[in-house]
Amino acid sequence: MDSFEINKIVAVVLIVALVFIGLANFGEILYEVEKPEIAHYQVEGTESVMTISSEAVAEEAPVIEAVSIIELLASADIDKGAKVFKKCSQCHVVEKDGANKIGPALWNIVNKDIGAKEDFKYSKAMAEFEGDWTYEQLNGYLLNPKKYVEGTKMAFAGLKKDTDRANVILYLRSFSDNPAPIE
Repeated sequence: MDSFEINKIVAVVLIVALVFIGLANFGEILYEVEKPEIAHYQVEGTESVMTISSEAVAEEAPVIEAVSIIELLASADIDKGAKVFKKCSQCHVVEKDGANKIGPALWNIVNKDIGAKEDFKYSKAMAEFEGDWTYEQLNGYLLNPKKYVEGTKMAFAGLKKDTDRANVILYLRSFSDNPAPIE
């Protein structure tokens, strides 16, 4: 390969790069959005800025009461729970006598001892966490596993929607020979 061939290859690469950059810049010019100098909306009729103390905000802020998981389970949907559980199925199985994956098998999980599956190696934090997987415990854990059991190995960020958690818990409840009562 002589230097003339190399020059042609370099020229083609440069032309392609320039065309690509040119098209990107042309797109920005074509769809230019003017940015405001101050990023806020001015409310007409207000002349000055009011400052409100955090105590005043706390007094006037509406209190949002958390809905109990038992109430949410009453309107939960197993089919929707199955869809949401697909996120969990990378690490967990729900079938009876299912093999552990990255996480333990979840057959008959409701009201089972936390961190007590003998054939799974739990993190120290999870093994030392006491209690049973009640509906309330599952709800709290599924909201934010790392915060609920500090030191858990579970890397899942959690389910932020109350309805998603209720649907998944109802779905998990169905995987048992004798599903735990909802009370």
